[in-house]
Amino acid sequence: MLDRPVGQWLANLRRPGALEGKPEWRAALEAVDADWNPSWPAQWQRHYAVVREMLAEETILAYVEPGVTVHGMDIGKWLDKQRKPEVWAALSDGQRERLEAIGVVPHTPEMKEPAKPSTTPGSAFEKGVAALTQYLAREGHLTVPRGHVERLEDGTEVKLGVFLSNSKTRRAKLSPDKLQALAALGLDWAAA
Repeated sequence: MLDRPVGQWLANLRRPGALEGKPEWRAALEAVDADWNPSWPAQWQRHYAVVREMLAEETILAYVEPGVTVHGMDIGKWLDKQRKPEVWAALSDGQRERLEAIGVVPHTPEMKEPAKPSTTPGSAFEKGVAALTQYLAREGHLTVPRGHVERLEDGTEVKLGVFLSNSKTRRAKLSPDKLQALAALGLDWAAA
């Protein structure tokens, strides 16, 4: 900040005894943020502060899923971890209080994670299969040039050549129902 190493300065002030004889500094820092020197790891506090700010902007907690990254921190993954009962139990009272204050509660045994279907309506995979079906009906074969883009009836464009190439390359990671959908179109590599 203003060409000053503020982070390093704060880290130095967090050291035991660093503010002895400087009560006005402590008061000034606490006026800015009561949690400037938490009893838990600063890294935990950084993640919490981002989640708090996200929720202050009326972001729905359900949208903070693993993969949501802010300032290089996977906030969604961190938040999901905090909600696990064994992690929640290991948090200090202050950490749990802060999370509860912003609406974060632990997962309970009956709160199972919703099962994610392998092909949700309108998913990229389903669009790829629809485009492949359309191409097969029109061309009579599935030899798709890598750069080919197929336009679906709803106006959606699918990079069909890339979809087909990626699907074949990643076939070991595809679910059985996805492989079956591709095999039903006549792709031998999906049936093997």
